[in-house]
Amino acid sequence: MTRAYEVVVRAEATLGEGPTWDPATGRLLWVDILAGRIHTYDPATGRRTLRRTEQHIGAAKPRTGGGLVLNLRDGIGLLDPDDTFRWLHREVVPGRRGNDAAVAPDGSLWAGTMRYDEAPGGGTLSRITPDGEVTTVLDDVAVSNGTGWSPDGRLMYYIDSPTRRIDVLDHDPATGRVSGRRPFAEIEEGAGFPDGLTVDADGCVWVALWDGGAVRRYTPDGALDRTLTFPVPRVTACAFGGAGLTDLYVTTARVGLTAPHPLAGSLLVIPGIGKGVAQPAFAG
Repeated sequence: MTRAYEVVVRAEATLGEGPTWDPATGRLLWVDILAGRIHTYDPATGRRTLRRTEQHIGAAKPRTGGGLVLNLRDGIGLLDPDDTFRWLHREVVPGRRGNDAAVAPDGSLWAGTMRYDEAPGGGTLSRITPDGEVTTVLDDVAVSNGTGWSPDGRLMYYIDSPTRRIDVLDHDPATGRVSGRRPFAEIEEGAGFPDGLTVDADGCVWVALWDGGAVRRYTPDGALDRTLTFPVPRVTACAFGGAGLTDLYVTTARVGLTAPHPLAGSLLVIPGIGKGVAQPAFAG
């Protein structure tokens, strides 16, 4: 299925990632991981901002009191509303960096890591509480990517990209514990690798396909029921935004492409494609 997309921000992001709607400000956040940049876009005014970070940045998410929580190369940082930076948890591992991250229903941050060489077992998925307590949830990961929760918070979806799977785990909203990891959907050979994901109000899982030039939607029982195609091969992540959470924002990348499409690295949107779920802010 092809649905008309619009170019929101024409950019040449090396590795655009992590679109996140911030309802408190009415802006979309997204990052360029390898360029160390945090972008914002306000669809009501068209205003854009850009902030550089001193390290590669895997994700930037809103905080309840304002500012951002950052998944950086050397750990988890906090950016206050006045732009003051401080570390919440610093853990330097040579050859490793932060990658995708998501905020759970209880306000904790679930942050992934990966090695630059994408070595199997070199990455992790960890849960970080607002006071900085870190629990490693998964420690045998290659490229930790999309993470999201069902609308009732009882299921967690997770992607380790080289597995070509979206996995699902049982999640206890009261304790934050997960169990029973199992395959939810598999991406067939030649269709790309699953990257970022988001879950809509109907419990359907939308996943971006790296080297697949597409975003797919899977129903809650794991059946593929919609495919949105794009002219750029490296589609990285997707998220619902806008005042009614009906617009699907899509990030893209140009890293590793010898002759990238002119829109590679741009932020795209498909208006009115579905209905998202308001994402919680980090409680720290």
